[in-house]
Order: sequence, then C-alpha cells, then structure tokens
Amino acid sequence: MTTREFDGIRLEKVREHVWEIPREGDMNVPARVLASEELLEQIGSDDTLQQLKNATHLPGMTDRAICMPDGHQGYGFPVGGVGATDTRTGCISPGAIGYDINCGVRMVKTNLAYDDLRGREEELVDALFEAVPSGLGGGGIVKGTADVVEAILERGVEWAVDEGYGVPSDLRRCEDEGRREDARPEFVTQKAKDRGRNQIGSLGSGNHFLEVQRVTDVFRPEVAEAYGLSEGQIVVLIHCGSRGLGHQTCTDYLRKIEKQHGDLLAELPDKELAAAPAGSALAEEYYGAMCACINYAWTNRQLITHRTREVFGDVFDADPMADLGMELLYDVAHNIGKKEEHAVGEPDADGERETRELYVHRKGATRAFPAGREEVPEAYRDVGQPVIIPGSMGAGSYVLRGGAASMDLSFGSTAHGAGRLMSRTQAKQEFWGGDVQDDLAEQQKIYVKAQSGATIAEEAPGVYKDVDEVVRVSDELGIGDKVARTFPVCNIKG
Repeated sequence: MTTREFDGIRLEKVREHVWEIPREGDMNVPARVLASEELLEQIGSDDTLQQLKNATHLPGMTDRAICMPDGHQGYGFPVGGVGATDTRTGCISPGAIGYDINCGVRMVKTNLAYDDLRGREEELVDALFEAVPSGLGGGGIVKGTADVVEAILERGVEWAVDEGYGVPSDLRRCEDEGRREDARPEFVTQKAKDRGRNQIGSLGSGNHFLEVQRVTDVFRPEVAEAYGLSEGQIVVLIHCGSRGLGHQTCTDYLRKIEKQHGDLLAELPDKELAAAPAGSALAEEYYGAMCACINYAWTNRQLITHRTREVFGDVFDADPMADLGMELLYDVAHNIGKKEEHAVGEPDADGERETRELYVHRKGATRAFPAGREEVPEAYRDVGQPVIIPGSMGAGSYVLRGGAASMDLSFGSTAHGAGRLMSRTQAKQEFWGGDVQDDLAEQQKIYVKAQSGATIAEEAPGVYKDVDEVVRVSDELGIGDKVARTFPVCNIKG
C-alpha cells in the first residue's frame, strides 16, 4: 500500500486520487483527500490535513470528512472541506460553512462572440467598474431600508425579480430557485442586518470578482449544448457572497455557541469548529439565520447581474435579453450548509445503504448533483447540474456537470476553484499589482481593474494552484465532469 506522511499525519492511498487518513483516537470517522500526487504535496504544505483531521471530531460526522482537490488551510475547517453530520444526533458548525455564507458563483451567457468584443475590452471593463460597486465597506445597487433587507432575507431572488431586477428564468436557473424556504430573518441580529443594508448589490473585496470570459474549449458537446455554450462565446462570471451580513452572522453564532455549548466546545480540538448540537434551539436558530443569509447572497449576485446586463446593453447599444441573450446559465453556492438526504454506512445484505437526513457542510466546495436528481433544474435534469469552477484571473475557468460518482464519493460535491497556494501577505511580498496588471494586458490581452494594486497582487495568477489539475482530478474521479473551459477577457475586483 502506498502511504504518504505530512507533519506526522499518515495517508494511505485507497486508489488513484483518493487518500485516506485512518480513524484513530477520538476521530469519529476517517478523513479522505481527493487529490493527485502533485496537489497532495500542496495540500500537505500547510495546516489543511490537521484541520481535516480535527473536523472528524465533530459530533455526528458521518462516513468521512473530505477535502477536495483545491483544498487549503482555512479557519478551523479547511477550505475545500465537506462534512456531513446527522441532523438528529449530530451538530451544525458555522465554522464548517464559513464566514462568507453563500459565497458562490453564477455564469451569465451572451450571444456575443469574442470577435464582437475585440477592441472594446477597455471600454467594457471601465463601464463595469463604474457601474458595479466593489471594495471594502458600503455601497450597493439598491437602498437597503429595513423593509427591503427583511424581504431579501425572506424571499431571496424572488424579491429581486418582482422588483424588476431580473426575469423569471433567473429563478429557474438558480440553485434552490434562489430562495431557501427555511430562512428565518428574525434570527439574524440587528447588527448583521445593519451591516448588510448598504451592501446590497456589491462585489466586496478579496477574491471576489466580475469577469468577462470567452469559451475556449468544449469537452462534452451534448452537455454544452444543453447548457447553451459554444466555442468563442462570451460569458460573464460573478463571484461574491453575503458581504458583512453573512460575516457578522457567523461571528454572532460562534460567540453564542461558545457561551451556550462550552461543554461541546471543550471536547473539540479547535474552537473555530464550535458547533451547536442537533435539535438544540441554537442549532435551529443558526440554520434559519444562515438560510436567510443565503437568500441575501443570491440576491446580491442577482442585482450585480441586472447591472451587468444594463452595462452590456449600453456598450453594445442593444437590448440585453432580446438582442444579447443574457440568460443565466446557473448560480451555485460554495460556502453553505444544507439538510440533504444521502445513502450512508455499509451496504446491507441486499446491497442497500441507509438513507439519512444530514447537515452537509460545504466550505469552499460546490454541490455537484448528477443527472436525475430532482434538485437539479428541469432544463438540466437529463444531463446533470452545472458546476462552475473559477480559476485565477490569468488562467481558465471551467463549467462542469455533476458527476455520477459524486453521491458515493463526496456527498454530491466537487471543488470550488483553483485553491490558494499563498497567503495574501505572502502574495503582496511576491507580486506588485501594477506589474501583474500590465503583464496580463500585454501578454494575454486580459484587462483588469481594481480598487487597489494590493488587491491585484493578492489575486495574482501565481497565488493559485493549477485549476487544470484540480479539474482533471474531479473529472477522472467522476465527481464533476468537464463540459467547457473559459478564459478571461476582462476582470473587475474590489
């Protein structure tokens, strides 16, 4: 048996791209890393494996804790981590979902070809940067009165469409149709609501972006056709989340859990894994508040989509929908916790496994349900759920479809991006934002605009893992199948 060891943590190779940390001591389950040899070296270079091992201590953790191919060190729970806990006997952990609740991505199609855009890249990036609020702090597309915030937390994208910021097809092409029915706005604190009031329809900062891309490769033509993608086509990728509202909600509930469930916290190896026991009042309150934040984030991306459509309409002097075909392909979250039913445990004499309701925590991991699942929009149910995997602003991104093996291997999940190689501090020491911006424009014809050079340095292409390798592993494991590859044309960041 092939084994590897990193800082005293031993991994056994189960099969190609599947590595297991065996259960020992107080671990409730083993842990698995889905990675190639190359990616495993990178994953093992920071605290990712220790954090993954720590996550197995969460009460009710089922089958295994999992790290995706793009995994890297996070706060308590690794980014790229998936953990499923029993909704009756387990727990729910805000740290295993993340501070930016429903950070996610959406792709908007157009009927423009790359040739239609050449020569107008700088005009377009300037117009988008002017129109779409970005950066730290406030500034949004709509005025966030108390009533507006409550409606968004309750109804999500339904509110946006009713208010004229979208079209009905946007609902049909969004995960959960853009609304979590379990949302309970009353469990979101006033402080969190106040932080979100002036940020509705904004990118924020860090790795969030709006990127105009061209489709460069199609790998599964029949699926690409179902998704409405073809080579040379221009698409838009939007990546952001719930801004200060989601961050404050995670912070609020971590503090509440520390006070009310200190006995459970004392049993965990990292306080950032703080969890509320399933069935407790605090678990139900956090779940309701988190679902409300999910609705806020979907609405946030919807409003940015609306503004993006307006910009394209102005720049190309055309109707965004009727002339430019700016339909939503899909919107999917990658920092989220959801109640889902999964087959778990060892098969019985008839080869059947028990189906149980679980809290599936995905932190920097994307739901990737295969064809036939009722959760997949009807338009895509025969081919599988679209999965959107952003690369860096100097590399390709990918559209995948949920793979047939994902339900058995990863609780219906795959990677969420390229995954960081460097911290932001290290990136700013290694790169100079102006040089990165100039190199991208001169060498690759990629036009980037941001609030500061520091942001560009923090997000330089060299900061990230090889997204091609991440996607290769996903595809070969059958958890997310390659459909199409895109490449940046222009990008705005906070």
